[in-house]
Amino acid sequence: MLQASIHGAILALGLILPLGVQNVFIFNQGATQKTFFRALPAVITASLCDTLLILLAVLGVSVIVLTFAWLKVTIYIIGVLFLGYMGWVIWRTDPSVQSRTDEGMSIKKQVAFAASVSLLNPHAIMDTIGVIGTNSLSYTGEEKVMFSIMTILVSWIWFLLLAVAGRNIGKLDATGQWMRRINVLSAIIIWGVAFYMIRQLLHM
Repeated sequence: MLQASIHGAILALGLILPLGVQNVFIFNQGATQKTFFRALPAVITASLCDTLLILLAVLGVSVIVLTFAWLKVTIYIIGVLFLGYMGWVIWRTDPSVQSRTDEGMSIKKQVAFAASVSLLNPHAIMDTIGVIGTNSLSYTGEEKVMFSIMTILVSWIWFLLLAVAGRNIGKLDATGQWMRRINVLSAIIIWGVAFYMIRQLLHM
């Protein structure tokens, strides 16, 4: 079981560490919310979505996405549209105004955005199915359970640490100038992912 646990932890880290849309959003919420606890809705939602995707991959249910071409295309189109909108919202956000008005993204918006960047992100879905789902086939019984638990645990810990890191940087940036730069970079990354998805969509 130890081998399965280590395997799951390393695999999850390898998938979650790259700077993706999900990570950018969680970090951004940690930095822009007035307190760490106000960023928790985004953290918990993203973690629950990852948990769902991992469980579906391990159980083999998510393979359905790969078997229906129209479903894959639909997910990509919705993902592109949403990422375009999300990039625009983050680009227009002025952290200096936000710090003066004490307004951050509401709980409802955090949950909606976090769920969308998690469940409408084709790359996240494909990584989960193709990597975690495939690797889980090496184990059965208790080993498979431990493999799944470790991948899920790493996901929860990572998002919490990401929000904490964002919070610490946000506290050091009283004027909001650094957060403005981070927002611009975040929007560019999100639009870059959307553009890459459009290219993949055209080749389907």
